[in-house]
Amino acid sequence: MKFSKQIYGYQSDITKFVAELKEKNPKLEEQQLAGRALLWDKTPIDLDSQQRTEESRVEQQPYVYQNNH
Repeated sequence: MKFSKQIYGYQSDITKFVAELKEKNPKLEEQQLAGRALLWDKTPIDLDSQQRTEESRVEQQPYVYQNNH
């Protein structure tokens, strides 16, 4: 059951803009993936080194500048 009339050939202005941008710069998607890899895709964490880091952490006093003397 359809509630509204659907227009199949319609493209929004933004969709047209993105299609034009990709035509002008065919390497755009490669550059986006490279940027994502640089900022977001990280190597898996080594669990042994993570555990060692957590165990070697020294607890800090609640108020750093207060001496225990």
